[in-house]
Amino acid sequence: MQIEQYLKRYQPIIYKTFTNAIENKHLSHAYLLSGSSGMPLKEVALFLAKSILCDNPSPLACDNCVTCLRINDGNYPDVMIFDGANTKIKKGDIEKIMNNFDKTSLEDKGIMIYILNLVETMTPVAVNSLLKFLEEPGKNIYAFLTTENESKVLPTILSRTQILRFRSVPKNEILIDASNEGVNQEDAEMLCSFYSDGKSIKDMSESDLYKTVKVALDEQLDALLRSSDEAIYVCERRIIPQIKSNDTARLYIKLLGIVFQDLLNKQVNGNIILTTYDNILNELLTRLKHIDRSLFIIMSSISKLDLNVNIPLLLDHIIYEITKEDGNGK
Repeated sequence: MQIEQYLKRYQPIIYKTFTNAIENKHLSHAYLLSGSSGMPLKEVALFLAKSILCDNPSPLACDNCVTCLRINDGNYPDVMIFDGANTKIKKGDIEKIMNNFDKTSLEDKGIMIYILNLVETMTPVAVNSLLKFLEEPGKNIYAFLTTENESKVLPTILSRTQILRFRSVPKNEILIDASNEGVNQEDAEMLCSFYSDGKSIKDMSESDLYKTVKVALDEQLDALLRSSDEAIYVCERRIIPQIKSNDTARLYIKLLGIVFQDLLNKQVNGNIILTTYDNILNELLTRLKHIDRSLFIIMSSISKLDLNVNIPLLLDHIIYEITKEDGNGK
């Protein structure tokens, strides 16, 4: 799904707000796009930036003109992007923006735009530098900031930006969208908690990262159905050799968390996400004890990845705790 269609369908208030601003030439100098994890915040920020610069807007970006294509290729010097999803945004990054934008625009349009994805990851000194820049915005300079945790963004930043808040998209709508993109139901259900549009789910479902993690998850669940000894053996001999990096470990643990959240929901007769795993979930419920404790251990393990924890030991610990007194028998 293209970003403009995503905005029209799932974020109509943001679509109308920005469209009106473009048409009436009442753009704010800085916007903060606020949403939850999995929403295409960076992609929307880039699309809105292109809409300001587009050669043939109608009224938003056409995504086909020379300017839009150059921005997509990262070949437009008056648009600068720093992504906090990859590494913390530092003071030097903000200074680079300030220094570049203090000069005359390199493009004929005379408009300069910077995008800071996930500003909650900024270092304190970077935040201070950004505040000074936001307080005295230059002419024809626009900012698009994004956050997945608005509560961690300083009030002084919030007060200097126009906040565009993304609404939550119902999971059934996400699943329909994913199905229309050709994603099978099992993968769509597994990923719909992390993404809010079918295209993102399709891209992830086709990635080597997801395929590796999904195979490992299914192997681990199958072993849990057999015995605790088998679960520990499979973890050590099959799972740990596949789940080596922080990215694979993070996704693996998150998917395991989805499974155990559904197990907990089943215990209280609540709705589940993984309907294609219904039989597996029912059998796991007869074999595992302390589902709530296991879920807590799984979810708390995600934050430990940020501390450069030993991944094999972490995965081993999770399975040991899950199988402890699980009623499987040794």
